[in-house]
Amino acid sequence: MLLRLTLHLCIAATVLVACADCSAQIWNAGAAKIRITPQTPMAMAGYGGRDEPANGMLTELWAKALVIDTGGGGRGVVVTLDLVGIDRSLSERLCESLMRQYGLDRSQIMLCTSHTHTGPVVGMNLAPLHYLIQTPRQQVLIDEYAVELSRRIVEVVGRALANLQPSTLLWGTGRATFAVNRRENKPYAEAPQRRTDGLLNGPVDHDVPVLAVRNAEGDLSAVLFGYACHATVLNVRQWSGDYPGYAQIELESSHPDCIAMFWAGCGADQNPLPRQSVELAKHYGRRLADAVDAVLLTSAMIPITPALRTEYAEIDLPLDTLPTREQIEKESESSNRYVASRALMLLEKLEKGPLDETYPYPISVWRIGNDVQWIGLGGEVVVDYALRIKAEISGKKTWVGGYCHDVMAYIPSRRVLREGGYEGATAMVYYGLPTVWAPEIEKMIIDEIHRQVDSTATADAGD
Repeated sequence: MLLRLTLHLCIAATVLVACADCSAQIWNAGAAKIRITPQTPMAMAGYGGRDEPANGMLTELWAKALVIDTGGGGRGVVVTLDLVGIDRSLSERLCESLMRQYGLDRSQIMLCTSHTHTGPVVGMNLAPLHYLIQTPRQQVLIDEYAVELSRRIVEVVGRALANLQPSTLLWGTGRATFAVNRRENKPYAEAPQRRTDGLLNGPVDHDVPVLAVRNAEGDLSAVLFGYACHATVLNVRQWSGDYPGYAQIELESSHPDCIAMFWAGCGADQNPLPRQSVELAKHYGRRLADAVDAVLLTSAMIPITPALRTEYAEIDLPLDTLPTREQIEKESESSNRYVASRALMLLEKLEKGPLDETYPYPISVWRIGNDVQWIGLGGEVVVDYALRIKAEISGKKTWVGGYCHDVMAYIPSRRVLREGGYEGATAMVYYGLPTVWAPEIEKMIIDEIHRQVDSTATADAGD
């Protein structure tokens, strides 16, 4: 079957903004947060096998917004969510609302989910996990939650805009070492001894990028930070932000007037090990917060010139050979309920037309000031992408986020795709895509990242 390889660019116009006097280093910035914890027991997302709704809460779940504005008419809006992910249709509706209500360009919106596995089902994200087990009442709750979530995100962005004040932005990089390459260190029970012996295997990314926002008095008003590791410490029936939630709690406790915001890096093949206790989730949260505090309190953070360029595109990322109707019908009778669930969903799609051969994969690049490039990639992205991108561009000045915009599947590198396994192949079942990715996806993603990076660096940011 011929795959449609045409690059489909849904490019929002590059936004170039700068202040009149960059030596002043003054931005306008505002942050806000709003609770998004479900108020009614409902289905949880992230793991199969939890057939009952949540029955309690360990931490609140939050939507948080940070607006950065150069004072020259341009801005960027970061939204962080204590959720496993959001699907494309919800992402599109949300961004359309933000663009319409606040006059934003799509490229100015960065949506980031923490990928906590102790949050609610959100729309159609990971739908095959829940397709066959939801009661009509639970489905109503899932649909209502998605609507209310969008409303609250639009509201919190409005609050952040209302909180704009003269600010300085600074950046630095810390380090946290609890992420372990889960493909290369099995069985997981041996990971603590491997760590003690210095024998942990596989690529990791232990950088902790930090963006600090300080008001005119020099007080910390917001901190945005990232880390490449699955939020899978906990597998309980209580709402929780997992270790990223605890890290944010720690930072907001240490800096009472600050809003702490987490974005997930390329941690699709990275786990916190050991795991599966509340004590460990709190422990890893403290370690990540300590890494951020080490940057805030003991490092010479670098001021960021008030200049911002943003770009966004979607590329037609090709799937491998699609299954036939006969193959799908056979899978619909599988004893594996997730395989059967995906097959039934695909059969419903076939009633409306042929299956898609590609996916409109979202990629964005923000050039913040003259140095920092923040790259936002959709899906669960393996660590190979971050390591390659940072090596090819500018090292620690390049931040690479996964779980951005919408979370449609795992995004394996060519190496992981060739090796197969969960991240390279079988996880596609749980996201409902009909087959694995085509071998050329890594090149296509990297090429588009370079195109956007070059585009946002074509002229001096102070022009």
